[in-house]
Amino acid sequence: MQSSTRIRTAALAALLGLMAVFAGPGAAQAGAAEPDTTTVGDLTTVGDLTGFSADGSVYHLRAGAAEARVSFVSDETFRIELAPDGTFSDPTGEDIVMPQGTPPHTRWKERSDAYELSTGSVTLRAYKAPLRFALYRADGTEVWSEAKGLSWDGERTTQTLARGADEQFYGAGMQNGRGNTSHRDKTVEVGVDYNWNDGGHPNSVPFYLSSAGYGVYRNTYAPNTYAFTDPVTTSAKEKRFDAYYFAGDSAKDVIGQYTKLTGKPFLPPVYGMEIGDADCYLHNANRGERRTLDSLKIADGYVEHDMPNGWMLVNDGYGCGYEDLAETAKGLQDRDMQLGLWTEDGIDKIADQVKAGQRVAKLDVAWVGSGYKFALDGCKDAYKGIEDNSDARGFTYAPESWSGAQRCGVQWSGDQYGTWDYIRWQIPTYAGATMSGLAYTTGDVDGIFGGSAKTYTRDLQWKMFLGTTMTMDGWAASDKQPFRYGEPYTSINRDYLKLKESLLPYQYSYAHEATKTGVGMVRPLVLEYPDDPKAATDAAKYEFMSGEDFLVAPVYQDSTERSGIYLPKGTWIDYWSGRTYEGPTTVDHYSAPLDTLPLFVKGGAGVPMWPGIRSYKDRTADSPLAWDIYPQGTSSFTLYEDDGVTRQHRDGKYATQTADVDAPVRGAGDVTVRIGESEGEFTGKQSTRPYEFSVHTGSAPSAVKLNGKLPRLGSAAAYKAAKQGWWYDQDDRGGVVKIKTAPLSTGKKFSVKLENTSAVGGRNAAATAVVSAPAGQEIGAGVEGTVAVDVTAGNADVTDAAVTLDVPEGWQVTRAQAVDRIPAGTTRRVEVSVTPAKDATAGEARITALARYRAAGEARTSVQRFAAGVMPPPPAGEAWASDLVWLKSVNGYGPAERDRSNGESGAADGHRLTLAGKTYDKGIGTHADSDIEVYLGGRCTAFTADVGIDDEINGYGEVAFSVEADGKVLWTSPTVTGASATVPVDVKLDGARHVHLKVTDTNGSKTGDHGDWAAARFTCS
Repeated sequence: MQSSTRIRTAALAALLGLMAVFAGPGAAQAGAAEPDTTTVGDLTTVGDLTGFSADGSVYHLRAGAAEARVSFVSDETFRIELAPDGTFSDPTGEDIVMPQGTPPHTRWKERSDAYELSTGSVTLRAYKAPLRFALYRADGTEVWSEAKGLSWDGERTTQTLARGADEQFYGAGMQNGRGNTSHRDKTVEVGVDYNWNDGGHPNSVPFYLSSAGYGVYRNTYAPNTYAFTDPVTTSAKEKRFDAYYFAGDSAKDVIGQYTKLTGKPFLPPVYGMEIGDADCYLHNANRGERRTLDSLKIADGYVEHDMPNGWMLVNDGYGCGYEDLAETAKGLQDRDMQLGLWTEDGIDKIADQVKAGQRVAKLDVAWVGSGYKFALDGCKDAYKGIEDNSDARGFTYAPESWSGAQRCGVQWSGDQYGTWDYIRWQIPTYAGATMSGLAYTTGDVDGIFGGSAKTYTRDLQWKMFLGTTMTMDGWAASDKQPFRYGEPYTSINRDYLKLKESLLPYQYSYAHEATKTGVGMVRPLVLEYPDDPKAATDAAKYEFMSGEDFLVAPVYQDSTERSGIYLPKGTWIDYWSGRTYEGPTTVDHYSAPLDTLPLFVKGGAGVPMWPGIRSYKDRTADSPLAWDIYPQGTSSFTLYEDDGVTRQHRDGKYATQTADVDAPVRGAGDVTVRIGESEGEFTGKQSTRPYEFSVHTGSAPSAVKLNGKLPRLGSAAAYKAAKQGWWYDQDDRGGVVKIKTAPLSTGKKFSVKLENTSAVGGRNAAATAVVSAPAGQEIGAGVEGTVAVDVTAGNADVTDAAVTLDVPEGWQVTRAQAVDRIPAGTTRRVEVSVTPAKDATAGEARITALARYRAAGEARTSVQRFAAGVMPPPPAGEAWASDLVWLKSVNGYGPAERDRSNGESGAADGHRLTLAGKTYDKGIGTHADSDIEVYLGGRCTAFTADVGIDDEINGYGEVAFSVEADGKVLWTSPTVTGASATVPVDVKLDGARHVHLKVTDTNGSKTGDHGDWAAARFTCS
């Protein structure tokens, strides 16, 4: 039916003497007097409109031989295609875009300079001379506009958009080292490059979104280039144009529309959200001959070390096969794990493998083959193969994927190294990928090459706040299970693995949310705080949100401090100390000993948890559900539950339960936690369960009520033994109310009320004292020393402040004298006498300082973790550097070697040190960039050595050597190549306590940079 608007417009055109030829119902023909294209060099730009016709929600616009087609998918989503020769094609077919249902009602209107194509939400203007497009909202505000018409050359088609003054851009899939901050003024490549390092772009997605409230998906398998300059130019390497546009109120809305078009993220099985393990067990060249069933011995290691592990790939190595598959699968299942296989040899056998017990499929990079269609088909086929042959959910990993892969797999960033730099650039990579609808992105813990105990532990910490992750063995010098490095690393790794396990209800609820919204749990700050001017900048680059409630700021340097942590608007609570911060603010010098991930919780958070489990299978009908609550104002969280492994949830077999919290926004008042009834049913649902609550108030309540008063308990032991009751743990993170209930029906709602308590931070948060410790404190093993702790009063005087230290086992501490008064706003230093154990390991030791005090009429506590350095005995006489304890040993490839050349990636795999034909029995073999730190304690006067690039490199390499002491550079070599003569070193060290021997790459290439410190020796008193 023709609209009255269209009839009036056509009549007016006739009266003005303009030609309008109607080619049939709903069609109009524009004049064709002007050129239909403009050509400059090899670039052709579409010319003036020469024809227009409408067919329901589809519109055709002809410009000479070229034809554009606009198809509306929904009120806010539409497609623009351009065929330069007038013939449309779609290489993606039905691979990527999902069926979208009935198109929306649209209308069109002709104006003198343009056609307006409208839904109830947007209007697309198609200007006539020349043909170009602009998008407007229903209220008339512009969303985007083309600076010129679509153009093409022999290789690619390009769209050119005007850029807004403050417009920011995100997306393009997994962009290594970037993506969680704006792409403005940057050029981003979208396509396979097999570059899994910083600057690469594995798992590219031809989709981007703008802060102006729109997104664009290029419907193609061709590589794309997006230049977010002024103007913005986006091109695909094909002679056709095909793009879908999404107009939304927010970035989350745009991501939702994009994933409605290309598919919502899948819901992983719960074991898929536990850490996985990968190795080759049959014909493993790196480990010697093993059998597939040997994988069960590794699985036993996880059990024996009380460490979670959800699944194991048992053939992860080129040429690695498998045997005894069913027996292996059964053995893993008996250990609460599932079997995974690498698809290097294809997936034609997946039906039999799944029937034998396979539940995880890792796709090889070879699946990319001749194009992304092959990769996407591999993902879909492996996913479907698991589901067609079991009742399990499909679960795949892929290193090179494309749009649509979010509905069938985890996107994995490829073969990487265990170094600080890799940790650094992976942080923005995964958070940024969420802006392209990739809900599950990850990398191997500590990479698959290189690595160290310390980088492994630091990397594992923050990756526990990703939805999925794995560790891979067999490629590095030694296996990389989290229990391989011994203490203290094993205990720290266990704590973080079990923290993730306890957070599975929180993370799994976000996984379910992603299936509805397309938005993954791992988020850049700008996604949650789009109006914060710093959220799009480098101020927030090396941190991310895990859900809405956790802000994670990983340590990516060999340091016990983290600076530059940006906290946006709101109240933020240090997860470990309970200290509150008011954002926006930047936290510098955050104390982060090796066991401490900088982690903050948003005020108002209510986090569901499963306490004290190693595997999700440890949950029973009697297991408690715990809620970790940071009360502030009104807040809510909805828990999602299903059976965790089957596909029954797709048929509605799941349940949700909401926790609502009412609390003061600041200061004193009651806190009420309302737990709603669990709505829905699924196999294994608890009909009753006990509940536990940790309510971070900072002030003790007068009573806690649940159908009457709950009994108040007087100690941790009494609380642990009781069936129900509450206890105020004053020493836990500034004061936490701990509550437990008897089993309660999940079908009935209930409330817990804490009377006369406070919002997070206490009745007077500003009166809270802050405990800190000076950085760089050192004490000797077995030697009495002092540890300094600073107590800073808040806005009220602190009285009766007593500081105690929690130190490693075997250490001795003498109680410090209490401080009578610390005036408001001032700091008092307390020195505590500490004697480490005689056999204390040299290096970092964690100490926790607890201050008990009174302020503003209330008993309070403050706590802080910090690192102290345990120093080995200083050397005496003539001491070889290779015989000393190394406080730090950073190396560019593999471990630094004692009395050997650097060798390969393994320990002690180098050769005898050789420089300019001379061999040396003593020295250090490194690979740039490297840093060896030794402790001299001021006892040494000189350092001597011969330095150069080892003869085994045959003339390659280019480096510089330097000796640094206590922060000062004492000596630097000239540039040294593999062909250089040996350089003698003779450096005076009078009074030096810490000396660093460094080798630095000087030409940007790491090839052959094997720097030897031959005959390296200290002369000491």
